[in-house]
Amino acid sequence: MAQAKPLSEIPRAYEPQSVEQRIYDFWSDGGYFTPEIDHEREPFTVIMPPPNVTGELHMGHALTIALEDLMVRWHRMKGNPALYLPGSDHAGIATQVVVERMLAGEGVTRHDLGRDGFNETVWQWVDRYGSRIYEQTSE
Repeated sequence: MAQAKPLSEIPRAYEPQSVEQRIYDFWSDGGYFTPEIDHEREPFTVIMPPPNVTGELHMGHALTIALEDLMVRWHRMKGNPALYLPGSDHAGIATQVVVERMLAGEGVTRHDLGRDGFNETVWQWVDRYGSRIYEQTSE
């Protein structure tokens, strides 16, 4: 039988990196994010309203994601098949505004770049920040 660690070995402060990554890996490796289809039970699905690719997520995103995650986990605990499907940037308008603001700081407009040049700049922005937003939503 495994021995419990003495209280003297408990960290003075909570260290989320050492705990949360292990739990996330357990869920991911165990397939717990993939719902099992059960035609006898009502499925519950949240298709996450996609955050715009504007850099980093903010407190409003965090609150929305936390509440949606709570609902999905609650349905999962009730035994219902539950799926939380993330997405990113649905329209691109907010991303365009952020990229134009960045360009303005460099003294350039989207018109100076032309359509193809501006599209390339936007895709570079998405490549840089889009994966970070996805990582933040899965953490």
